[in-house]
Parts: sequence; C-alpha cells; structure tokens
Amino acid sequence: MNDIVAIVKKIKNRQYEFSKHAVDQTISRDISVSEVEQAISDNAVIIEDYPNDKYGPSCLILGYTQNGRPLHIQCSYPSRWLIKIITLYQPNPELWLENRVRKSK
Repeated sequence: MNDIVAIVKKIKNRQYEFSKHAVDQTISRDISVSEVEQAISDNAVIIEDYPNDKYGPSCLILGYTQNGRPLHIQCSYPSRWLIKIITLYQPNPELWLENRVRKSK
C-alpha cells in the first residue's frame, strides 16, 4: 500500500493525533479539525518527503477542503498506529507555485 493511501485510511479511521505545535497552529491559523480531515482525503498528494526528520520520517501533504481551501499538512508516515500531525498551514502563494512546488529564492 502506498504511503498516501495508508495515511488517508488512518485519517478516515481517526487514527491520528496532533502535536502541541499543530494544535497551536490550528488555533492561530483558524484551521478546523474537519478541514484537516477534508484535506487529507482521496485527492491529497505527498509533495515533499522528509525521511530524516528529527522526530522520525514524515511528509508534507497538499490537500483541499470542501470549500477549496488549500492546506499543507506535515505528518508522520503510517508506520505507527497513530499518524502524528506535526504542523499545518495554508500555503503562501508568494512561496509556493500552484501550492505544490517551493519557489526558488
């Protein structure tokens, strides 16, 4: 099973948790849990991979809410029972090309 399929399955089964940082980000950026669940759905894609992340392998997912709001969600890979949502934000168009590729500086 590829990683995004496994991640989506765990999100649908509510097998995830938020880091303290991610909770803070949902509050300060006005992102609801429902929007996170909508964004990590069948149309979500992994746009960056962080195999050597200091807290364990993770990835950056691009997904869209039902209202079309783009979200970037960094989460752990599905090797653990619970997916860990590490951070999340709405991508800044000045920094991202089509929400998928970092613009060079």
